[in-house]
Amino acid sequence: MNKIKYDAVVVGGRIGGSTASLFASKNGLDVLMIEKNQEIGTPVQCAEATSSSTFKTLEMEPSSKYVCNEIKGADIYAPDGTHGHLEGGYAEGFILERKLFDKQLAIESAKAGTDIMVKTTVKDLIRRNGQICGVVAKHMGHTIEVEADLVIAADGIESRISKMAGLKTHQSPQSLCSCAQYEMVGVECDPHYLQFYFGEKIAPGGYVWIFPKGDGIANVGVGVRSDTETAYSFLKKFTSTMDATPVELNMGGVPVYGPVKKTYTDSLMVVGDAAGQVEPFTGGGIHVTAQCARIAGEVAAEAIEKENTSGNFLKKYEKLWQKEVGKDLKQSLKYRKIMDQLTDKEMNIVAEFLIEQDLESISKMAVLGFVRDYPQFLKLLKDIL
Repeated sequence: MNKIKYDAVVVGGRIGGSTASLFASKNGLDVLMIEKNQEIGTPVQCAEATSSSTFKTLEMEPSSKYVCNEIKGADIYAPDGTHGHLEGGYAEGFILERKLFDKQLAIESAKAGTDIMVKTTVKDLIRRNGQICGVVAKHMGHTIEVEADLVIAADGIESRISKMAGLKTHQSPQSLCSCAQYEMVGVECDPHYLQFYFGEKIAPGGYVWIFPKGDGIANVGVGVRSDTETAYSFLKKFTSTMDATPVELNMGGVPVYGPVKKTYTDSLMVVGDAAGQVEPFTGGGIHVTAQCARIAGEVAAEAIEKENTSGNFLKKYEKLWQKEVGKDLKQSLKYRKIMDQLTDKEMNIVAEFLIEQDLESISKMAVLGFVRDYPQFLKLLKDIL
């Protein structure tokens, strides 16, 4: 059995893994990143939209190499077709080509000094005297022991590494949104605006999206929480009336009920989907994962420098990411839970009210008038405030 030694081993080579590796390497660590697939970036399990803050976090510039399109806003459709428009602000950003972006991020990490092993699967954690001190991996038929002072788990939903370490990262059916997406050619839509469609008939417990990539190409997807039909069946229904051709199908799950309770233990930290670091309301996770994974990489470097990888030290990681994004995730979860309570009829009523308001400076009188006319929304309003 081959044995190798690193300061830190990162399991998973997507945005969470590559970002943690990048900033751990930038801060002087000897890092190995392990990816189970033979190519970083595939298969795609993402709608590919992100905000400009992602690039600030990563200290990268948006590039035509991996940015398909710039987004200026969004159009939102209630179940009855009531249409609201958002311009700028949170709705601004980019559509990425994740196959290229993820690989470029791994390349940046490699340039910073990270070693990378693809087509490699972690089979177990190495423990000595109860302490995690690396991983056992299988690479091209060969078993390898990777000794490391620290492990970062970036291995996605239902993280096996976290479970091996004794952390509770289990996602229930209620907390997961099942998603299916086509990349389609011949989609007629404004190339700089996202589209969102809500309604029990088209996407129970979620929504349909159309994210334009330019030149008539768009990601058309649906996320649902349904016991009766698959996300793919809802996708087929929605796209059946579109005069467009699918060229790619991707499916996966997204955690939409907030972060897991604990994202660290002795000698291990958890990042990205594995940690539930996703906005519950939108299901968007690129910018959140980038922020949290950068913190993990920087805390890893500090822990190794101080020769202290105990959970007592690594809790600093959780404190820092909670300080940076925790409040936003809690607020997003609150909106998710409120949305879950609304019927289609109630969504239509809320949408009709909101499109008549200036959302930046909505007046108390307008809100009081709305509650007077629709007292059933009083509790929901209290929950928001």
